[in-house]
Amino acid sequence: MLIKKTQRQNSQAMRQGSAAGALADRGQGLDRRTFMRQSGLAAGGLAVLNTLSPGNVRKAEAAMAGPLTSGATVRKSICTHCAVGCTVTAEVLNGVWIGQEPSWDSPINRGSHCAKGASVRELVHSDRRLRYPMKLVNGQWTRTSWDTAINEIGDKLLQIREKSGSDSVYWLGSAKMTNEGSYLFRKLGAYWGTNNTDHQARICHSTTVTGVANTWGYGAMTNNLNDMRNAKTLVYIGSNAAEAHPVGMQHMLESKELNKGNFIVFDPRMTRTAAHATEYARIRPGTDIPVLYGMMWHILKNGWEDKEFIRQRVYGFDDLRKEVEKWNPEETERVTGVPGAQMERIAKMFATEKPATLIWCMGQTQHSVGTANVRASCIALLMTGNIGKSGTGANILRGHDNVQGATDVGLDIVTLPFYYGLAEGAWKHWARVWETDFEWFKSRFDDPKMMNTPGIPLTRWFDGVNLPKNDVAQKDNIRAMFVQGHASNSITRIPESMKGLKALELLVIADPHPTTWASLSVKAGRNNDTYVLPVATQFECKGSRVATGRQLQWGEQIVKPIFESKDDLEVMYLTAKKLGFADKMFKNIKIENGVPSAEDILREINRGSWSTGYCGQSPERLKAHMKNQAKFDLVTTRAPKDDPEVGGDYYGLPWPCWGSPEVRHPGTPLLYNTHLAVMDGGGTFRPRFGLEREEKLPDGTTRKVSLLADGSYSKDSEIKDGYPEFTLASLKKLGWDTDLTEAEMAVINKVNPASPDTVSWSTDLSGGIQRVAMKHGCVPYGNGKARMNAWSLPDPIPVHREPIYTPRVELVSKYPTLPDAKQFRLPNIGFSVQKAAVEKGIAKQFPLILSSGRLVEYEGGGEETRTNPWLAELQQDMFIEISTADAADRGIKDGGWVWVTGAENGSKARMKALVTERVGKGVAWMPFHFGGWFEGNDLRGNYPKGTDPIVLGESANTITTYGYDPATGMQEPKVTLCQIVAA
Repeated sequence: MLIKKTQRQNSQAMRQGSAAGALADRGQGLDRRTFMRQSGLAAGGLAVLNTLSPGNVRKAEAAMAGPLTSGATVRKSICTHCAVGCTVTAEVLNGVWIGQEPSWDSPINRGSHCAKGASVRELVHSDRRLRYPMKLVNGQWTRTSWDTAINEIGDKLLQIREKSGSDSVYWLGSAKMTNEGSYLFRKLGAYWGTNNTDHQARICHSTTVTGVANTWGYGAMTNNLNDMRNAKTLVYIGSNAAEAHPVGMQHMLESKELNKGNFIVFDPRMTRTAAHATEYARIRPGTDIPVLYGMMWHILKNGWEDKEFIRQRVYGFDDLRKEVEKWNPEETERVTGVPGAQMERIAKMFATEKPATLIWCMGQTQHSVGTANVRASCIALLMTGNIGKSGTGANILRGHDNVQGATDVGLDIVTLPFYYGLAEGAWKHWARVWETDFEWFKSRFDDPKMMNTPGIPLTRWFDGVNLPKNDVAQKDNIRAMFVQGHASNSITRIPESMKGLKALELLVIADPHPTTWASLSVKAGRNNDTYVLPVATQFECKGSRVATGRQLQWGEQIVKPIFESKDDLEVMYLTAKKLGFADKMFKNIKIENGVPSAEDILREINRGSWSTGYCGQSPERLKAHMKNQAKFDLVTTRAPKDDPEVGGDYYGLPWPCWGSPEVRHPGTPLLYNTHLAVMDGGGTFRPRFGLEREEKLPDGTTRKVSLLADGSYSKDSEIKDGYPEFTLASLKKLGWDTDLTEAEMAVINKVNPASPDTVSWSTDLSGGIQRVAMKHGCVPYGNGKARMNAWSLPDPIPVHREPIYTPRVELVSKYPTLPDAKQFRLPNIGFSVQKAAVEKGIAKQFPLILSSGRLVEYEGGGEETRTNPWLAELQQDMFIEISTADAADRGIKDGGWVWVTGAENGSKARMKALVTERVGKGVAWMPFHFGGWFEGNDLRGNYPKGTDPIVLGESANTITTYGYDPATGMQEPKVTLCQIVAA
């Protein structure tokens, strides 16, 4: 902790039956630390316990079998912070949430909570929440009603649409919504007629999804937290799990202790995770690819690669080898700072002490080369055969409670739900699922071509507002933002967003808290046409969410929405109703007391989500899992096969869970695992890149190379080799079409009456093709090779490219960023910015590398957690970590105020200095959870009265700069340049 609070206001919650509370009532203002110290509990707790009589000690119990309070009921939901997926057990009496425990039965958190999870009840009961809708009137926040707000917002949206087109409205959704909410929000965007729909994954794991999916088929974590207990070697690169995923870290530490495992951490900082390491390597920010290639260089030199795995299941190895050979120990150390001997030691452990896994988070993804970074990690796993087995894999830790699910359900600018893409066939598939005419959807867009055109990334929403109209490839600039559950301070280049906020014709903020969208918009000069709508927390709603390990969990509604807040689903229903398409959008979804049925929405998801295997997780099956959590094994996460309710299932039915719910596929705990039968959760690499590839040979001739697996297949498969995806035509060739029922054939014929043979496993709404493929032991999507050469990406083989703003200007000529290009409707001028930075000597003016990351106390943009008194006490000031050497050079004292200035926009931020050896010389680090200040100005007065967070501070993203991944639009907050001076 930077600073600890020593006094606080009296708290009713602390008074109940405690001596500390009694003293506080007498006006002595005693806080709990002082009470414990004076009671002798801090130093001599055991001695105090020995003085208690046996009658005063209650026997500890392993699990809470029922409510502790007479008349109370127990309900289960999922923690709304990181994506570990911890179950929260709530005790409710007379509609009030009176008690909370971590679930002892959950195989994920098994009776544990972190500080954030332990205090989630406060999110519901917070007196700083929005209580009713409000709008800005001549610069003043004014109370309004829901009916008035929805009518005025709807009228304004329709006016903007008439004048500037459907793409001029940006729909920014949330990873905090349930699957049902995220899906509905993307559906709303489709019915409105735009692909300008996005959520937090754009700024955390969009590069993961693109990089991983373009390597072996699906863009998600391949294993799960429980399976990490089986690993012998764990390599962290871009993950500080001890702070970002503390409960999940327990599974990793079990691996280290029980398996005497190698615990290896690459990081620019000596983090709390690195403190557990058996081997810590400090790297220069922005050099992940050279680090990974430096490892691979030693693996190839010593012949430690898995040759048979590569032969059977990998394409493009020879292309990869040529790039790896460039990264000898000398060049690797010159660029990354990691000595060759240490790199060889780590490489040997990773390649020979198996099973080994790679763990990453936003430290690897949030870069202008984020997709290439991710691909390099995948390649390292392929090279060593550390994929598709227990204890191996890409353990990619997600950061919001449903960021995985929100991505899967298609709240995204590049795809319709479940990664179907934006091509005409994808639209026709979802038009069939939604039972809405395809031609009607076409008419909703400004131009039919825009149906198939990815939208503007949320990282650049303000460029969509600010850039000249000719630079924005849509009918008009962005004129309105509808933001439901997303913080503005988590997006880079805040000075530019301030210009965008002022220029918007309409801003709608729907959230339990007003967030920095509200405080910054007032600072930017908005006086009218801004609305804040009070949305319920997820504990006041019901629905499913997806943990980082792809497990779906059903959260009950713990209490009804408080004050005048409304469920996310109801807000979308009211909006669609006002905009005139609710009858179409909710055609197959029941409306109960004004709220769309979450169960019906999930059933609609099941009907259409064949491509990703969200089709088997019915509401009934998910509810049964929550009810029977104790039956699932801690390590395998599987329930006994003879259990009548969840027999043979893996916990949370991790996707893909093939076929209809009646098929009872158990879920897939480990992706691409050929050692298990498909109906036991086995799988193969997905051949989504074609069946063969034409390669040019040195003599100018060409050859065709198969992209299907060679002699590798899942257990019990009747096809003993690679094979393409299943269609009705392929079933006919195999003679398996006779296994389809009459009802299934009727649906297949209805899907494509003109050419039913082309109906595939992913468009067959009956599920029959999937069922028949599995009956014969085959994976519905086929059996292909993973690819090291991803020819469809800007860098088919990952190459190192220096950050846009780098202190190592001598490396730019050898490792420049990609050329300027038009991407996602906007120009990406990273090359020009990098060139100008070198020519202007920016690195001399701003010599410190600035990176950012998480604190265990706060989450995301921080508005919820900085409003929580239990968490606010723990971390009260925004700060910047600076090395002892750099602090001495600048006359900066630990805890002293400093100004941090950035390389663009004349940006500046005032905060406290934490002088520490956690960062090396030349590197500084900030947490990214703070907001409510801007360039030294306290914006507390800009929030609606009574809704300001307890803790305010400068945002790290005031200082961050230009830089975007070309494949995804990912921003680059993990490496830029700054200067720090004493204030």
